[in-house]
Amino acid sequence: MTIRVGKNEAGQRLDLFLLSRLPKIISRSFLQKLIKEGQIKVNGRIEKPSYRVKPNDEITLPDRPAPKQLEILPEPIELEILYEDQDIIVVNKPAGMIVHPIPSHTSGTLVNALLYHCKDLQGIGGELRPGIVHRLDKETSGVMVIAKNDLAHRSLSQQFKNRDVFKMYLALVQGRPEKSEGEIQINVARHPTLRVKMTVAKEGRVALTHYRVLKSFGQLGSLVAAYPKTGRTHQIRVHMKYIGHPIMGDKLYGRADPIPVGRQMLHASILQFTHPRTGERMKFIAPLPEDFKAALRRLYEESPR
Repeated sequence: MTIRVGKNEAGQRLDLFLLSRLPKIISRSFLQKLIKEGQIKVNGRIEKPSYRVKPNDEITLPDRPAPKQLEILPEPIELEILYEDQDIIVVNKPAGMIVHPIPSHTSGTLVNALLYHCKDLQGIGGELRPGIVHRLDKETSGVMVIAKNDLAHRSLSQQFKNRDVFKMYLALVQGRPEKSEGEIQINVARHPTLRVKMTVAKEGRVALTHYRVLKSFGQLGSLVAAYPKTGRTHQIRVHMKYIGHPIMGDKLYGRADPIPVGRQMLHASILQFTHPRTGERMKFIAPLPEDFKAALRRLYEESPR
């Protein structure tokens, strides 16, 4: 495939130019990987992702093999359903459950459970992600909404894109933030070498989180409410690490915890959105899981009086 740069497109970074020209399913990090590997060339030469394209540059891209199709089967996995109607289903996802299948993990996911429970779940959003309009990390628990048809999928996707969805997370973080309330706004991007990790990057995508300390347990830790205004991957986890108070149990971004916890203590507590069909504003609260409550009790017992 060959793409020619127009006069009005000159001056853009190579990766950003390609991102604007190619289907939205292709990520910037994937394009950067292809450029660095020399699979994408400019006028027959290998360039960096930061190369500024010029008028009439010819950019060649490799053929990409079709992804291997995975067979996703319904599985009788118990779900905690907070609400369900003909258009949506709202669940309290447990920690440890992956949202949708990946090549290395095709069973035991939320999608497997949904396919079993929702006989009317249409194959929207792709066969591997039917109805999925947002995600939670594997170790993050809490409230999620899933679209059951195309009308709901379009509406919810637009609401998330336009930031019309209200989200509140509860987190146990290490130490006590200096400010009891504040906003964190930094750009984040995929880590250049550790692909499972995000990092602060000047040329990344803007990420904004408001936070408020609900309860402090001295230097042991704090209970924090986080309100993400954007929806970047690992956003709250990266932001809390950035201000020096990583989430307890976060093996990717954290450090040794003052008390033992089994997983990252992050819970999607509140989700508020507009119903796709009725236009009603709806609010759902997911109760705290037992391991989160146990960690809170431990902090209370061991904190100085």
